[in-house]
Amino acid sequence: MSATTPTPEALAPDGEARAPRRPGWHAFMRPLALVPAGFLLLLLLCALFAPAIAPHDPFLPSIKNRLAPPGPVYWLGTDDLGRDMLSRLIFGARTALVASFQSVSIGLVLGVSIGLLAGYVGGWVDRAAMRFADVMQSIPAVLLALALIGVLGKGLGNAMLAVGLIFSVSFMRITRAVVLAEREQLYVDAARVLGLPPLHIMVRQILPNVAGPLVVQASIALGTALLIEAMLSFLGVGADSTQVSWGAMLETARQFQSEQPLLPVMPGLAITLTVLSYNLLGDVLRERLLPGGGPVARVRAGAAAASAAAAAAVPSPVQPEGADGGALLQVRGLTVMAGESELLSGVDLQLRRGEVLGLVGESGCGKSMTASALMGLLPPGARIGAGSVRLGGQELVGLPEDAMRQIRGKRIGMIFQDPNAALSPVHTIGTQLVDAVRAHTKVSRREALARAVELLELVGVPDAARRMNDYPHQFSGGMAQRVVIAGALACKPELLIADEPTTALDVTIQAQVLDLLTELREKLGMSVLLITHDLGVVADLCDRVAVMYAGQIVETGGVEETLTTPRHPYTAALLQAMPRGQSGLRSLATIAGRVPPAWAWPRGCRFHPRCPRALPACADASVPLEHGVRCIRAQGDPAPAPASTSLETAR
Repeated sequence: MSATTPTPEALAPDGEARAPRRPGWHAFMRPLALVPAGFLLLLLLCALFAPAIAPHDPFLPSIKNRLAPPGPVYWLGTDDLGRDMLSRLIFGARTALVASFQSVSIGLVLGVSIGLLAGYVGGWVDRAAMRFADVMQSIPAVLLALALIGVLGKGLGNAMLAVGLIFSVSFMRITRAVVLAEREQLYVDAARVLGLPPLHIMVRQILPNVAGPLVVQASIALGTALLIEAMLSFLGVGADSTQVSWGAMLETARQFQSEQPLLPVMPGLAITLTVLSYNLLGDVLRERLLPGGGPVARVRAGAAAASAAAAAAVPSPVQPEGADGGALLQVRGLTVMAGESELLSGVDLQLRRGEVLGLVGESGCGKSMTASALMGLLPPGARIGAGSVRLGGQELVGLPEDAMRQIRGKRIGMIFQDPNAALSPVHTIGTQLVDAVRAHTKVSRREALARAVELLELVGVPDAARRMNDYPHQFSGGMAQRVVIAGALACKPELLIADEPTTALDVTIQAQVLDLLTELREKLGMSVLLITHDLGVVADLCDRVAVMYAGQIVETGGVEETLTTPRHPYTAALLQAMPRGQSGLRSLATIAGRVPPAWAWPRGCRFHPRCPRALPACADASVPLEHGVRCIRAQGDPAPAPASTSLETAR
């Protein structure tokens, strides 16, 4: 076997190479992690069992043993009042841990909550949060802490509350920054498409994916909190006389260092080692929390049995209404604006029940923007300026977000072109499918688990029950796309939008995914809006086709008539630019120029600057879509545009 040949264990059940598993927890149990973890564990034991471990009462003075050096009775010596230094160090661990975790917990709860909300929602919430953060950070932290202590009073609790409020600002900024980037990820759009509520998306989807930076920040904050507590106790405004603080021990050592030079060594060393341990362990935890780094959980007991018990729950095909299947989706005059620019202009589409409609065109023509408008998921700054979108007679334009969330996932499912980006990297496949099922159905977690296994079996994932607890990085590209399709089918949608579902896959896997979509369409009777660049896919899979250019539908009709006798020059140019697989030195035809940006749509027919058959009248005024074509020549001359291709060639 060659070095490059994958072993059987490295192959997915479908024969594709499977991504290697990330190292488990044991891979991080190296000295870099063991030493700080062991020290912090020792510190925790000292804090919990201080009365049993300490050899002496840390508060009991012994004047005759004042400033005694280390010896058999007092191992680390005594302080100015004859109190045992070792016992005070042990009890000081309790104060150090309580103070650190109390302040960091306050900062995490406040800062992460506000940052998560500001980063995800944006708008005035984001602006208000950032102005508040600017004001707070303009005040020196120590000065703010002393001011709050002056208002609230002395004491460790008040001091750590003040420190926690200071920490909350940095946690808020970091959380907002990572959430701003994370909310643009495809898996967040996929969660919104499934109809998951915003709180669920923020807490269950985004927060685990941004945990790495927060853990690192928290580890740094724990050390900083310990330093601040020691400093405040050193100044006499932190721990009171009933508590032992390493900072207060340093203040005592400062006064009597000339008489007993060893006094500051142990509390100073305890503070230093604890801060270093927090930081080192935080780095290890950051690696541990990287996407895909977690261990694969064991398969839930009884998942296969639950799947078998739910076998009768396979979704039944949706029966067409009427002889022609009836109209499921009707789009009329859909216009999407971004500022003063039109991203989409008067888009008209109709999709009947049980039908597959192909939406084709070059990149930048507005295909994905059309899908986003249908789902009510337009990017920030874009809005629907005019038009109507009706799903089964229900108007979607202007529908409140809560009502629209009931449409997504339940009545409209969506498949994205990059399957790995559409799946959350830190959640198991089973968790994500269970969330999709429970978003719209009131079922128990066990029933949702059974439904999820059933969905994986429906889309052809081998050994579905076992793979429920695998992470996305453990799936090949084809298997990951099957999982995305399973999620889109979780609530038996009437309409499935497939946004270039095979672009990121190799040719063999593309064919498998397309065959799966065909099989599911026949089995479930759902309608499919297929967005693609590939006219061959349209010829194989679609009943009708709509050709889009520069934000407009330029031609629509049946697949056979459109691909054999195209009426718009742009459709003919797309067909001529298709590879034909013929031998010879004939170069591949191309379309001159490129799709113009939305702010520079040409006047009149938007294709006329690139059209070889353009007339002077094409640039005068906009051309309406009449009889399924947007072209002056086609409307005045019934003869179709020339196209040296055929339906078989397209296939």
